[in-house]
Amino acid sequence: MARRPANRFVCQSCGAVFPKWSGRCDACGAWNSIVEETVEPTAGGAVAPRRSRGKRIELVGLAGDTPPPERIETRISELDRVLGGGMVPASVVLVGGDPGIGKSTLLLQGACALAGMGRKVMYISGEEAVDQIRLRARRLGLDAPALELAAAINVADITATLENERDVALVVIDSIQTMWMETVESAPGTVSQVRSSAFELIRLAKQRGFCLMLVGHVTKEGALAGPRVLEHMVDAVMYFEGDRGHQFRILRAAKNRFGATDEIGVFAMTDQGLVEVPNPSALFLAERRGHIAGSAVFAGMEGTRPVLLEIQALLSPKAGDGAPRRAVVGWETARLNMLLAVLESRCGMKLNAMDVHLNIAGGLRVMEPAADLAVAAALISAATGQPTHAGAVYFGEVGLSGEVRQVSLADTRLKEAHKLGFESAYLPRRIARGNRRPSAPDGMQLHEIGHLGDLVSLFATEEE
Repeated sequence: MARRPANRFVCQSCGAVFPKWSGRCDACGAWNSIVEETVEPTAGGAVAPRRSRGKRIELVGLAGDTPPPERIETRISELDRVLGGGMVPASVVLVGGDPGIGKSTLLLQGACALAGMGRKVMYISGEEAVDQIRLRARRLGLDAPALELAAAINVADITATLENERDVALVVIDSIQTMWMETVESAPGTVSQVRSSAFELIRLAKQRGFCLMLVGHVTKEGALAGPRVLEHMVDAVMYFEGDRGHQFRILRAAKNRFGATDEIGVFAMTDQGLVEVPNPSALFLAERRGHIAGSAVFAGMEGTRPVLLEIQALLSPKAGDGAPRRAVVGWETARLNMLLAVLESRCGMKLNAMDVHLNIAGGLRVMEPAADLAVAAALISAATGQPTHAGAVYFGEVGLSGEVRQVSLADTRLKEAHKLGFESAYLPRRIARGNRRPSAPDGMQLHEIGHLGDLVSLFATEEE
């Protein structure tokens, strides 16, 4: 007697399975993420299939005679930088980002660049028709007649096509949430479909040796939509960051098995598509106005690249009887609250009755704690009304007792600041034994700050 299809309820965020629907997933805590899916019974009903006896696998040593595979450069240097020097054959890269941020544009530009070098590249879209892709390429001024296009969502058709192709260098799937398998009884974009479709495509990429790039949708919180297991299945995960109101786009590597993580590539969105920004510091500071209270320049590091950014702070009297507002763009709100508490408790500043607004100009999100000193300088400047020195940069981590701690790659930060014409730098004081004092470039003055109170006293001296 044939069994009837069974229904189950699956969380679209973590993949947990439940016997009935509920508004909140008990596994990951996500709300309204549980969707009903239908599971078709296997042939033979409840009888367990007979296990096949496995064969012994061959084990080899770590030191082999096979040379490492040669990377495939896309000739888009910012993309190659994030990938670790280019694409690795048989690798799988997942690219995520907000709608309209430029994911499809970047991958189409990279695909056309590779096809123009004589490589065999296939661009398969589940969201656009072929004529729409051609129209977008024409608008961007891309000319690659050898690029092979297709509009398909059936994974069985895609894998059958790829198995008959030879010497394929790159396959772009836009997007993985639109892929569909007949053997899985659920709608495209569900956990089962995304996981099964990605597994089939990844298996084929490893077997045939071509590079596979998957475009992934993101949720309202900015995380990749679908099961988290998808990030573990791929070799590299890259996120497109940036506000669509800004022209800058940041491509950040969150995971990379073949290169460094936290590496970034900087692009500018123009009417000709994404244009590389080889010197992002100069562009981030291009519209900066000196001698303005509440502004400080941070000398940061993004991967192996030094980046100078303007940090802006604005303080205003608290409106109403509620709690003061803390509005942050591009930085962690929790870290701002910690820094405000240190300024109040350790430095005697009265900021609890003020609304605080903090912004990282340019749309870049700063992750490293070395920005503490620059944020503190901007807050102190806004509170005292005294502008920071227009030719100074700041970097250093602030502890709960107010001490300013050492950060890595101080010499690289100073060289980048000196190259852009900055004359002085405020950095942590060398206290521990063995800490080498950073070498100052010619003509650059270094001001060591041991405690956050020393920075506050500098602004008080200037005010007098």
